[in-house]
Amino acid sequence: MSSTLKPYLNAVRTTLDAAMCLGNFNSQVVERHIKPEVEVKTSKELLLTPAVIARNEKEKVLIEASYNSIRVSIAVKQADEIEEILCQKFMRFMMMRAENFVILRRKPMKGYDISFLITNFHTEQMLKNKLVDFVIHFMEEIDKEISEMKLSVNARARIVAEEFLKRF
Repeated sequence: MSSTLKPYLNAVRTTLDAAMCLGNFNSQVVERHIKPEVEVKTSKELLLTPAVIARNEKEKVLIEASYNSIRVSIAVKQADEIEEILCQKFMRFMMMRAENFVILRRKPMKGYDISFLITNFHTEQMLKNKLVDFVIHFMEEIDKEISEMKLSVNARARIVAEEFLKRF
């Protein structure tokens, strides 16, 4: 992990740890319904103030918490068009398999690349610190993965260009 990434991830980890105090809360509108309040937003008193942690204007995390759920939206660094395309394709690949990742949302929040939804049921079934570790690990690995894919695309393009130019 780079020295500039560490304080950013530590801030995200600390904020997630603080927001991860989730409890069971029935809907105040419909009897016997338990919906993630951060998604439906029916009761303003159950929503906490959203926190945006930004490394720069293109790389940021939005953490929206309520009494029974947390939504974590991540904007991944995209320096050029190749990284934008790779990020879009990779996130689409992940979101198509959202049922395999229990906390992954199918659609990200507007302005972000990927979103996770953690409910009180997830924190009852899984360890809270492991959920936080997963999100942090995902943030670390996504940058590495996109960089590796970019290097692979560039190497492949170089080989193709060499083969094409051999004919002239």
